[in-house]
Amino acid sequence: MSDVLNMVSIILISSLRMSIPMALTTVGAVYSVRSGISELGCEGMMIAGAFFGMLGSYMTQNVWFGLAWGLAAGVAISMVHGVLHISYRVNQTISGMSVNLLGIAIPPIIMQFLWKTKTLSPSVPSFKKVNLPLFSDIPFFGRILGEMNVLFYLMLIIVLLSWLFFSKTVFGLRMRMVGENPTVASTLGIPVKAYKYLGTALCGALSGMGGAYLSLGQMDLFVQGMTAGRGYIAMVINAFGRYNPIGALGGSIFFGFFDSLQIIFQDSFIPSAVMMMTPYVFTLIVLVFGLKNLKIPAGVGKHVDEQ
Repeated sequence: MSDVLNMVSIILISSLRMSIPMALTTVGAVYSVRSGISELGCEGMMIAGAFFGMLGSYMTQNVWFGLAWGLAAGVAISMVHGVLHISYRVNQTISGMSVNLLGIAIPPIIMQFLWKTKTLSPSVPSFKKVNLPLFSDIPFFGRILGEMNVLFYLMLIIVLLSWLFFSKTVFGLRMRMVGENPTVASTLGIPVKAYKYLGTALCGALSGMGGAYLSLGQMDLFVQGMTAGRGYIAMVINAFGRYNPIGALGGSIFFGFFDSLQIIFQDSFIPSAVMMMTPYVFTLIVLVFGLKNLKIPAGVGKHVDEQ
């Protein structure tokens, strides 16, 4: 029995760890879609957050400043998407992909200048595990919570606050209206462009935080390609969770479980290449079977001349 509980706890710990960056990014994607803008640029925002989070921690030798740098980088690069699509009405697919390409291009240039390498950064201060006195003595769950760092708890708070924002506040309801019907929203005097920029900025901030978790929470350095397409997977989780923060958390834990399998069974008889494919295979399965009758907000990609 103890062996079974030990295996279950290992799986839960690994699944929760893997779900943190996807949950943060997916909740950011909820803000983007609910304000009427595609979340296609999340991958580039995550890369920017991961790299500048590491760079901020390296420059200041303070992990909290690193997190702030990652968050700010996500917001800054998201504004490229925002300005192109909102102000200049560039097709959102083109503006989103330009953000992804920009996120990929920046890190190797700066790393080559600073450290004469394009793939791997030095080790930097990172987030450590947090032991909460009130929870550490709880049987089974105390061990799981003891393996988490502070970003896990920040993620839970962000998910809850985001759900309250969309469900219980006037500003959240207005943002949802902008995403559903920007013409009606503008007629009612709601500043459509301002809400679209707000949704894009929040998407960048949370995607940047998700990327920073990879370099400052999951590891203590930046590796080229470390996001491994998680920004694109976040788009699928966002749809899977029906553009709802709570659904985003549930979908992220679901995908985090399959992402963790490659670590749990890396020394088993199953080839490592097969295990690495697992999260992407299940992403395809969800795309084929899990998104039937899905309705995205009707105003996504639409522009309006404000009154």
